[in-house]
Amino acid sequence: MKNRQLENKINDIVESGILKGIMSLEVAVKLIEAVELKAKEMGLKVVIAVSDASGRPIAVHCMDGAFYGSFDVALNKTYTSTAFQMPTAKLAELCKPGGDFYGLQFSNDGKVMILGGGEPLMVGTTMIGAIGVSGASAKDDSDLAAYGNEALKEVIACL
Repeated sequence: MKNRQLENKINDIVESGILKGIMSLEVAVKLIEAVELKAKEMGLKVVIAVSDASGRPIAVHCMDGAFYGSFDVALNKTYTSTAFQMPTAKLAELCKPGGDFYGLQFSNDGKVMILGGGEPLMVGTTMIGAIGVSGASAKDDSDLAAYGNEALKEVIACL
């Protein structure tokens, strides 16, 4: 019952025009903060980026001690997730030699990132943006991005 109530509240928020398929700075920052807390619990130092549905960055947090190179990787994971409307880990599978999308990772001046850790952010069937996490293993980055994807409902419900 609790999940259904949460879904109803999210739908009410979207229908009332508060969100309207647009990733706001407020939602992006709250979502990043939720993922940051989870990363700290896991003992990880990562960069977390959130973009709008066009892949344009809305907010980026670099945790103390995160790798310098993780900044661009996290942003590129959000771009890739919005451009192909799928998690980067799934796209990575499709880009393996012999896969349907093999070679894609060599296009777009390096913006296509096929490492795990990017997730499209959906409200119902509407993509409002993406989250990208970089700085840990591909599995941990993917787990944190998936956590952020799930946390989106709670973040929106608290608006």
